[in-house]
Amino acid sequence: MNPLTWTIMVTSLLMSTIIVLSSHHWLLVWIGLELNTLSIIPIIITHHHPRATEAATKYFLIQTAAAALILFAGILNTWKTGLWTFTYTPSPSTTMIMLAAMLKLGLAPLHFWYPDVLQGATLLTALIISTWQKIAPLAILYTISQTPSTTMLMVGLLSALVGGWMGLNQTQMRKLLAFSSIAHMGWLMSALTLNPKLATMTLIIYILTTTAVFLLLSSTTTLTTLDLSSTHSSQPTLTMTLMLLVLSLGGLPPLSGFLPKWLILNELVSQDLTLLATLIALASLPSLYFYLRITFLSLLMAPPNNSATELKWRFKPTFSPTLTMTAPLATLVLPLAPPFINTL
Repeated sequence: MNPLTWTIMVTSLLMSTIIVLSSHHWLLVWIGLELNTLSIIPIIITHHHPRATEAATKYFLIQTAAAALILFAGILNTWKTGLWTFTYTPSPSTTMIMLAAMLKLGLAPLHFWYPDVLQGATLLTALIISTWQKIAPLAILYTISQTPSTTMLMVGLLSALVGGWMGLNQTQMRKLLAFSSIAHMGWLMSALTLNPKLATMTLIIYILTTTAVFLLLSSTTTLTTLDLSSTHSSQPTLTMTLMLLVLSLGGLPPLSGFLPKWLILNELVSQDLTLLATLIALASLPSLYFYLRITFLSLLMAPPNNSATELKWRFKPTFSPTLTMTAPLATLVLPLAPPFINTL
């Protein structure tokens, strides 16, 4: 892509999310979402491949349908209340907005498009879809989640279940991370319903960890689980870092990913939702299994190598500055737990 075009697309992508975050008017929110969709489509289709075209088409149709649903909900809200703002939202509008946000986030049971879009995109484009593109829909959900909603809690539990079970049989890393994202969005929905501050902290740790994983996979050009077995001989440091990042995604202590899950379960139990806390904790076990499988394939399935291949990694440093910043944050935040707990 031409550098000027790339700059315009990325700037529009950033500005569209900022418009959604700073707006109290339904029409401006809709404009921001449409600008967001139109900005990411050329980035997805940059990789000239039939799968990229298919992914861009699916993404455009899904996001346009969700934006149209939000516009309709805003018009219905204005017709009932005479206001375009978020000050009051009656029940039918809330339901439509929640459905639209679920569709944009790829939450179960509206997750069918998400793995295919990530599989058709490049790793860096999939990173944008999995992180930055989540912020605007979550901001919309934040405005309508001022009171605990049983529907949002059930959607969170279902997403955690679907993300875990559907990821068990995947061999493509992008699809596997797509189902991982669905499962994490389930935890995030539960946190958003109960404690928005906790949801913000969960989102930050999710973005840091997912960014580090995608950048690492891009540095090692790893697209399938089969590729993992050959990365240790050429890039052992990055492979060890991948192991820590994946275990952090799984929520194992003492890594950063344990902190949000621990606090979410604590919040659920403190609000007498013990059954939901038990179910969502059990739903995370399938996800933990395929995270451990990635670790096993990357470290314990390395083929025998001679000395020439073992020393190959010394002559091609591939550390990106962003990866070196995000990887420590994605694995070492747990000691900051007391300040986090005091602010929640």
